[in-house]
Amino acid sequence: MAGHKIAHATLKGPSVVKELVIGLALGLAAGGLWKMHHWNEQRKTRTFYDLLDKDEISVVVAE
Repeated sequence: MAGHKIAHATLKGPSVVKELVIGLALGLAAGGLWKMHHWNEQRKTRTFYDLLDKDEISVVVAE
């Protein structure tokens, strides 16, 4: 009985350009999310100090 030929996928090395593009895209996405988080925290802090300056809120416990 003759052996059947099976088509095997030839393994190629990693594509450097493809990995660079994927890494760049993931890095930009993660950096964008981090920057949005940072801007949100800055906005909250700025709002707190603005309200504190306008005497609308106080950090002293009212007795």
